[in-house]
Amino acid sequence: MLYLTLFISAFISATLLPSSSEVIMVGMIAQGKVNLWLMWCVATLGNVLGSCVNYWLGTQVLRFKDKKWFPVSQKGLDNAQKQFNKYGVYSLLFAWLPVVGDPLTVIGGIFKVRFNTFLLLVTLGKGARYLAVIALAVGFEKLF
Repeated sequence: MLYLTLFISAFISATLLPSSSEVIMVGMIAQGKVNLWLMWCVATLGNVLGSCVNYWLGTQVLRFKDKKWFPVSQKGLDNAQKQFNKYGVYSLLFAWLPVVGDPLTVIGGIFKVRFNTFLLLVTLGKGARYLAVIALAVGFEKLF
């Protein structure tokens, strides 16, 4: 049940909704008797799948850009495209960052980043983040 809770929290954390899977991970570690490898896999999978939802939403959002209620102007979209092009597709490695990470995954969908490239970069970044959280919680010497 703990791993399911972690998965759900990690999934929600990757969407634009607030959640904190890192707190759950540290709590699980503090309780002891967790499989660190399984915990890392579950958290990474949940978080990456949540980012895939954001990507899909991004692929759909431009259908509404001509609607009066659409929250971003064409100028804003052009500016976002310019910024994304400036930093490149590799900016998706930073999808784990608070505040900017979730919108980055939506932008990846908006600007039609190849899905396999998106998946690889987001998985690497988010997997590294969860590995760092685990390493900090248990100590680097116990991890390796």
